[in-house]
Amino acid sequence: MTRDTPHESARSHVRGRSEFVDDRPPLRGELLCGLVVSPHARARIVAVDGTGALAIPGVACVLTAADVHHNRWGPIIEDQPLLADGEVHYVGETVAIVAAASRDALVRGVRAVVVEYEALPAILSIDAAVAAASFIGVERTIARGDVEDALARSPRTLQGRLTIDGADHFYLENQAAIAYPCDGPQIEVHSSTQHPTETQHVVAHACGLGARDVVCVARRLGGAFGGKESQASPIAAYAALVTKATGRAARLVLSKDQDMIITGKRNPFQIGWRCGFDDDGMLRVVDAQLHSDGGAYADLSTAIMERALAHCDNAYFVPAMRVRGRVCRTNVHPHTAFRGFGGPKGVAMIESIIEAVADATGRDSLDVRRANCYRPGHDTTHYEQVVENNCLPELFERLEASCEYRARREEIRRANAQRPERARGLSLTAVKFGISFTTRFMNQANALVNVHADGSVQVSTGAVEMGQGVNTRIAALVAEELSIPQESVRVMPTSTEKNANTAPTAASVGTDVNGAAALDAARRIRARMSALAVRLNDLPREQWPSKCAGVGSAPEIEVAAPSADLSYCGIPFAKLAFECIRNRVSICEYGHFRTPGLSFNKLTGRGRAFRYFTQGVACSEVEVDTLTGEVKVRRVDLLMDIGQPINRALDLGQIYGGFVQGMGWVTTEHLVYDSGAKLLSHSPSTYKIPNIQDTPRRFRVDTIDNNGNTANLRGTKATGEPPLLLAISVWTAIRDAVQSVRSLGDGDGASAIVDLPIPATAERVLRALSPDAFWGVEHSGEVPSRHLGKKR
Repeated sequence: MTRDTPHESARSHVRGRSEFVDDRPPLRGELLCGLVVSPHARARIVAVDGTGALAIPGVACVLTAADVHHNRWGPIIEDQPLLADGEVHYVGETVAIVAAASRDALVRGVRAVVVEYEALPAILSIDAAVAAASFIGVERTIARGDVEDALARSPRTLQGRLTIDGADHFYLENQAAIAYPCDGPQIEVHSSTQHPTETQHVVAHACGLGARDVVCVARRLGGAFGGKESQASPIAAYAALVTKATGRAARLVLSKDQDMIITGKRNPFQIGWRCGFDDDGMLRVVDAQLHSDGGAYADLSTAIMERALAHCDNAYFVPAMRVRGRVCRTNVHPHTAFRGFGGPKGVAMIESIIEAVADATGRDSLDVRRANCYRPGHDTTHYEQVVENNCLPELFERLEASCEYRARREEIRRANAQRPERARGLSLTAVKFGISFTTRFMNQANALVNVHADGSVQVSTGAVEMGQGVNTRIAALVAEELSIPQESVRVMPTSTEKNANTAPTAASVGTDVNGAAALDAARRIRARMSALAVRLNDLPREQWPSKCAGVGSAPEIEVAAPSADLSYCGIPFAKLAFECIRNRVSICEYGHFRTPGLSFNKLTGRGRAFRYFTQGVACSEVEVDTLTGEVKVRRVDLLMDIGQPINRALDLGQIYGGFVQGMGWVTTEHLVYDSGAKLLSHSPSTYKIPNIQDTPRRFRVDTIDNNGNTANLRGTKATGEPPLLLAISVWTAIRDAVQSVRSLGDGDGASAIVDLPIPATAERVLRALSPDAFWGVEHSGEVPSRHLGKKR
């Protein structure tokens, strides 16, 4: 059904006419809000004095924890205060809200609030948290087989450690919310949120209102990537608290610096692993311990860890596997969802193991990957879900041939021997990404479809448009179902008064579940319209409802039993819609969908966790300057199985964009904190996201034709998150280049496992190229001035 219509907001975006939260014109009397935040990683609040701020002309109020009706929130565990009370637990934690009538008064008011602190010891790393037994939640384990016995029986074993740092979402539209007072106690909040329902509930609890008195609207987001799934809610609550206190509209929009300092990131991970394998590189066992940095409060970190554990197999069958995960509580901003959730951490782990096994056996890493790939007879995950519609062997085979992997591998070997100072690396990795929330009740959606008398259609769902094109796809689905042009369908801004109790737009299921709910409603409307069309076809036109319903000169046509014929009998859709209204046949419908077949048991770590898997492979070639550590991505060939796409152009956009964002995560996006856990890289000048010069010099994306995905609506597969994980091929290609240089050197460390954290910044690449050169300067920042590419 692919019809590559443009994104529904494309024209308004390029003309600058798309409305985001802060584009809404200010109301008369509207207040601007600012936040007073903690400068300490951990401290006791001795006193908060806002009298100086209140004395400034234009300052309307200063709110503290005492002004919050219910001062605890959290998407899984309610452990985080909206406003700090008694202690602060991270730099950037909100202590007070200031509201003022002008920007100048607001800036002065925020500075005038006096907070007295008593500094307390803080936990600032995963290692420190483990040593102090500072954890969030319980340890989770997913296991299959006798791991210890398999390790003892394996012909060869290895062990290693992988460090994965966090990353910032760097959405273009910062956290933003406007609260408007309505009749009585009611408040309407316009929020840049992925989860309007949660935002509605947090606002209601904070203000002491029922959910009936709060409406949350999310028209569109200027990017989110998971960063607005949970952490948009307190921003909206702060604005709503000011509205409740003053009776005036209140606007809170964070600057980029404020946003980056205050909000959580992708969880840092530390992973220790052991594996057993044979001389051919066949994996027999993997045992891993994953620790993540959750930050000061739980947020979504326990669910992120669960997805990491579920993706530790990635594309490979491991007969015996045990993966254990623990979330650490530290004194940094609470980390949160990010595109891929925990999946990239598990995938990076198993891909690093594959690389180490390839080095140890002297085999090409692609051969090790293909040997261990899921295939018939070896197609059950470590949590006992069968990998159905498995396209991985085909994807590997096709991309290996189309990207000329073998010839390029030989050419790179020759080039590296001749010019090691410009070392090149090549790697081909895969992704098998599970599509569903692992929390079962979240896999549901509802939709309201209204057909109007002129034949035009409005659709409202719980999906939030944040650039990915979910509105365009849902419009296409409804238009196809009703057999009308897509231009006749308008998807409305997401609002909790139309679609309540919805899940966040996350986990790559926005179109899957909301589109299915919209189809459910559209099918029932079509059935009723078709039933009336059949009856009308047997009547003279002068007896149609539009001709006589007004004077009641003819009996009403009964259409209680829908016809098996779902055609409109040649009657134009708009005409038939008008006839339905005149005959009191409803052409408005509320649809609901819940993902079938999910059976994952969180207690046992067993069952069907995902409805299906989106799969893909990518081959990346990089060039590493061994003098500076600079990396350039020379070429990327990417091949994905996305089923039968609703809109292939939008899917390709997701693939390109997701991969480049993943490149940033594994190469340049380095979060730097000072010794007190204050983020230093909190602006575009200090935090390096990919720009146009960083994109691959040659970038080819293709898809396979797959008609075998019967699990999802219209045979489609999600593309929101999976492409990001394919950028791990850039990291493994850098590792390949480093290993090539080390093998050409003096032999020291050439056979050791390459220690290359994520992100592989230029400094880290230099350290990996020559670990001994950095002995004694680990924390000095000094870079030894030796040539790293040639043997001395």
